[in-house]
Amino acid sequence: MKLLIKSAKIIQPSSEFHQQTVDLLIENGTISSIKSKIEEKVDQTVEFENLHLSEGWFDSSVSFGEPGYEERETLENGLQTAAKSGFTQIGLNSNINPIADHASAINFLQKENKKQAVNVYPIAALTKNSEGKDLAEVYDMQNAGAVSFYDYKKPVNNPNLLKIALQYVQNFDGLVQSFPLDKSIAHKGYVHENKQSTILGLKGIPSFAEELQISRDLHILEYTGGKLHIPTISSKKSVQLIKEAKKRGLDVTCSVAVHQLIFNNDKLDTFNSHFKVMPPLRSKEDQKALIKGVKDGVIDMVTTDHTPIDIENKKVEFENALFGTIGLESAFGALNNLLGLEKTIEVFTKNKNRFHIPSFQIKEGEVANFTFFNPEGDYTFTNQHIYSSSKNSMFLDYTLSGKVLGVYAEKNLIINE
Repeated sequence: MKLLIKSAKIIQPSSEFHQQTVDLLIENGTISSIKSKIEEKVDQTVEFENLHLSEGWFDSSVSFGEPGYEERETLENGLQTAAKSGFTQIGLNSNINPIADHASAINFLQKENKKQAVNVYPIAALTKNSEGKDLAEVYDMQNAGAVSFYDYKKPVNNPNLLKIALQYVQNFDGLVQSFPLDKSIAHKGYVHENKQSTILGLKGIPSFAEELQISRDLHILEYTGGKLHIPTISSKKSVQLIKEAKKRGLDVTCSVAVHQLIFNNDKLDTFNSHFKVMPPLRSKEDQKALIKGVKDGVIDMVTTDHTPIDIENKKVEFENALFGTIGLESAFGALNNLLGLEKTIEVFTKNKNRFHIPSFQIKEGEVANFTFFNPEGDYTFTNQHIYSSSKNSMFLDYTLSGKVLGVYAEKNLIINE
């Protein structure tokens, strides 16, 4: 199949075509020609006003529902949602039923790779059934295709278990993730602990429940060596702790969720359960520190932390609602507004190698893996813009900037209507 992409402005600083508007000819999934103008008979043409093109985007933390929670999201619809949101590579979490804690579960999650434009990179459970007691079959799961090991949103309470995990995975260059929360301090809290949470009568989680766990994990990493990823941090001091650890030479990375950069705990006044997430939305001071951490490069990745929750478990009293917000569809428009275009593309494409995930160069002879977008034009995000089966988005009625037009990856072209 021959595909011609017309008048696309390239956004990839490492490419010789960065910031240039060119035509691209794709033949059987490979970039065969990049020129200012290409005239050729082709099977299909991609042409949009103000078309921009970058390497396909990566999200390090995505959850769907299949198997076990198909009412929230199936794999097929979830991967279509990712593609229409501009993501061609996703780290898929293990929070399904049964939990992905063995090689056959990893094989199941990868089956969809053959059918979709989106490549699934499974994030396997670190412990059996994510119970935090015994290590899962991590070596076998990495051989089956798992890119990291993580008990989704569950801290490793046993420090000796984390020590053993970090030591063991060094035998095969594995990556351990540890959720930053001390459960004994968080107890039954579900929002940021401060004066506001007390006034509202909502049970709080102090920031130091996160910071204490990070400090502990970094001390263990310093002893064991190995590679540690701390997902979805939320506080100012967490940024500082990780910055200092990197200066000491520890092999640690971290991520932050898009919604933590856009919103803070002021949103809790409405008691809208769409804003109930884990970790909780923190203070304005924390929010500013997280944004600075992204801009400075201390925070390595920005994730949508996409978590579909069915209406029966989300549209209930705030205290009883499950944690989570969807985020794939709104990610580009939210970050483009906040960080500007080039930084947004950077955080969607950099540091993939941490998860052993390949990057793609926009040059002749390379595999074609693209996201198409128009960075201009503001609009209000509504249910009509949601592709997910679940509609639990905290970005509803929020103004976004720019639009994803589609993707081309794995020889599949997906264009948004």
